[in-house]
Amino acid sequence: MKKQNYGRIIMTSSSAGIYGNFGQANYSAAKLGLLGLSNTLAIEGRKNNTHCNTVAPNAGSRMTETVLPEDVVRALKPEYVTALVLWLCHESCEENGSLFEVGAGWIGKLRWEQTLGAIVRRKNEAETPEAVKANWKKICDFDNASKPQSIQESTGTIIEVLHKVDSEEVSTNPTSHAASTASPGFASAIGYKLPSYVSAYTELDTIMYALGVGASMKHPKDLKFLYEGSSDFSCLPTFGVIIAQKSMTGGGLAEIPGLPINFAKVLHGEQYLQIYKPFPRAGKLKCEAVIADILDKGSGLVIVLDVYSYSGKELICYSQYSLFVVGSGGFGGKRTSEKLKMAIDIPSRPPDAVITDNTSLNQAALYRLSGDWNPLHIDPNFASLAGFEKPILHGLCTFGFSARHVLQHFAGNDVSRFKAIKARFAKPVYPGQTLRTEMWKEGNRIHFQTKILETGDIVISNAYVDLVPPCGISAKTHPEGGELQSTLVFEEINRRLKDIGHEVVKRVNAVFEWHVTKGRSTAAKWTIDLKNGSGKVYQGPAEGSADTTIIISDEDFMEVVLGKLDPQKVMVSNFSLVHSFLFGRKLTFKF
Repeated sequence: MKKQNYGRIIMTSSSAGIYGNFGQANYSAAKLGLLGLSNTLAIEGRKNNTHCNTVAPNAGSRMTETVLPEDVVRALKPEYVTALVLWLCHESCEENGSLFEVGAGWIGKLRWEQTLGAIVRRKNEAETPEAVKANWKKICDFDNASKPQSIQESTGTIIEVLHKVDSEEVSTNPTSHAASTASPGFASAIGYKLPSYVSAYTELDTIMYALGVGASMKHPKDLKFLYEGSSDFSCLPTFGVIIAQKSMTGGGLAEIPGLPINFAKVLHGEQYLQIYKPFPRAGKLKCEAVIADILDKGSGLVIVLDVYSYSGKELICYSQYSLFVVGSGGFGGKRTSEKLKMAIDIPSRPPDAVITDNTSLNQAALYRLSGDWNPLHIDPNFASLAGFEKPILHGLCTFGFSARHVLQHFAGNDVSRFKAIKARFAKPVYPGQTLRTEMWKEGNRIHFQTKILETGDIVISNAYVDLVPPCGISAKTHPEGGELQSTLVFEEINRRLKDIGHEVVKRVNAVFEWHVTKGRSTAAKWTIDLKNGSGKVYQGPAEGSADTTIIISDEDFMEVVLGKLDPQKVMVSNFSLVHSFLFGRKLTFKF
């Protein structure tokens, strides 16, 4: 079946295996075991178009004729079972991993149900039978029960419990979750504001995040994200999801009145992030979260969670989490919302740019240090319980990799040009796999999708990054130092290139990116392209890759131009010239 990439398997179980039956212990155990085998084969065979289902027939046989009346045995003809089996074996039947009872011309499908249950212990405290007794009614209450269809859905409850217990946001009081048995109208939850909190971070936190999403010293332009002593040290824009993530992971959602759903079934479906101002290198941001809307998707519901992060009274970033809750839909609510930031299809043409990046085997272990402690990403036992062969990478880690690729290729790692990002999470990634980000430029919007190079699976889809146009960066003035003197020099170089550009390009053949500083920050970026065409000078980072990156203060730049300062001394004493300073000598010679 694997070789031909097609197969259909039918297991024969029994009602004795499903429900048990007096005097049939060994038979019942074997028949239920077949169901477990069938479910596993359905999962493993799915990728090879091999489906496996189980039937529990009620049919006349040599065994049943000794216990059932003769007329009943005659009525339970095997022919009344074969039609179902034939359909399940047909190539057009997509049913997989299901259980059916069948007999006498009747067919029914079975499924599992799980109550919302109750947490009966606190952190660092023993679990007691008294706590179980006090919560027994809730443990056995099937109102608002979920219907898990996979081990991931089922064991997600355990993972959620560990989060709640560890954060001490649980109560063993049987009345503390009374809202969980309310009818799911959800109207009262919309507009609910979660308790605000302060998220503090240091330079170490931003560097740790950058490493967690793949920033590396093998890319010289990543130094600004990894070295606090860099003149243009910056925080990656997607660090905003770290600032806001406590609103989603802190357990507060489970306490919202009018939202009686099982948060063990929550999947992170989509993410939006908008940056209003680059993050300070360290600081404290106040976060305010609100339930913006709740949507009914039939098979589940979507919670739209908005989080606003402020420095003082100034809005720094806005995050929107779209959380899909499996099995809680069908309550008659609306399917769409004007408040939801929509994912957008990618263009139907080959990508304009592609970047591949290896994740390390330690990628999830490193990323979790930014605050997402879910054991699914580090503990093999938890990963196995959730149905994965090993721990998976955080979706927001892959999100960070992809955003970094866009920023690197289309904005020269200039964080001031990053405006917003939207992404949909499609499939998980295993640490060690290679990410391939495919990008399409349409104006100031960069559409992208991310795949696993080894399998071709799309893991982030319908995504985009909005950039601020390069002209939005001021190169002539700086709030700390007023007009930059170096601007006049770059404009003069551009004027001279019109006459001698071809000759200079032929001799130099290099692209120079200048970072002009004022005070302790980068005040302007200029690129002198002496490699392409007749050369050109333009404001902003290099459109492709630069051969040389020169970091120099506005004052030292003018001293060098006027011949008052030896450029080589500036290079050696201040580490102001990065990469090949020989190219810099060529530039000095020509101008």
